[in-house]
Amino acid sequence: MAEDKKKGEIAVIEINEEFMKQKLYEFRGCKVLLDADLAEVYGYELKAFNQQVKRNIERFQNDMMFQLSDNEVEYLRSQFVTANISSKSRSNPYVFTEQGVYMLMTVLKGELAVRQSIALVRTFKRMKDYILENRDLIGQREILQLSMEMANNRIEIHKINSDMISLEKQISDVAEGLKDVVTKSELADMMNSFVSDDDEKWLMFNAKFSSADEVYESIYKQAKSSIYVVDNYIGLRTLVHLKNSPTGVDIILFSDNVGNNKLHNIEFTDFCKEYPTVNLSMKKTGGIFHDRFIVLDYGTADERVFLCGASSKDAGARITSIVEDYGISKYASVIAALLKNPTLILPQ
Repeated sequence: MAEDKKKGEIAVIEINEEFMKQKLYEFRGCKVLLDADLAEVYGYELKAFNQQVKRNIERFQNDMMFQLSDNEVEYLRSQFVTANISSKSRSNPYVFTEQGVYMLMTVLKGELAVRQSIALVRTFKRMKDYILENRDLIGQREILQLSMEMANNRIEIHKINSDMISLEKQISDVAEGLKDVVTKSELADMMNSFVSDDDEKWLMFNAKFSSADEVYESIYKQAKSSIYVVDNYIGLRTLVHLKNSPTGVDIILFSDNVGNNKLHNIEFTDFCKEYPTVNLSMKKTGGIFHDRFIVLDYGTADERVFLCGASSKDAGARITSIVEDYGISKYASVIAALLKNPTLILPQ
């Protein structure tokens, strides 16, 4: 392949935040990378890079890749004098969105492609983390989209790739397995499989360490009539854990929504639109709870109570555990009182 031929001739470009700041442009409301810059990243001549893309063009939808118009090219030349655009080219360059970059992972093969793909994904994630930590600098809608994607991806990817033993093998196996049936949702899932081991979240449940996200989902899926979550520290991740709860189950989240990175109304509203079958409401706890717990099927013969060592939005960040408490009768009066509490009003 072209990548293999050029590997010894082209210096490997280091992918980091500084590189991304210099090479990321914004067109049509999207952050994009130029085809010429990506070709250099992957060790391809631009012509060979574009040929690889054209051979798999059916995989690249309009929100993954598009060709710049004459006006857009002129703007790029005038505003960014170092932009990697050849004056000799007879056609306008193509640009790739973040999802387009992930799709390239299924198209470009080889050791260098694997290494650079890992670096790109990790850098994208670090930049997203920075944006989320500085949410006042950008709109809430963009913050929500980033948060929802990252939290959702983390849960789904554990189910798909829990037995993969290395990052390189993950990329190879996923790309080979998806082949011509890669979808955008699978791409979103695939993104978080390249995050370093430091981002794995684990907790103790049923006498063994398990993925924190999987544990919460597995508990919620056992509900038959209701799920009550008592947790004063909630966030978008708290909601995402509930997205696959059984249809028809009544879910109430009891919280005073305290601490940093509170849950906002825009996040709650968009989650409800995204998952309309999740029957979710929220009430205040009244400031009298410190511990967190989950109650399934309250007031029925199937009632179960789980004590949680940490808030679900932070579960696994430090060593913690979830244990089932079989003395459920003592919680009856507590839950009865909670159900009388007023509705929780989220900040905008």
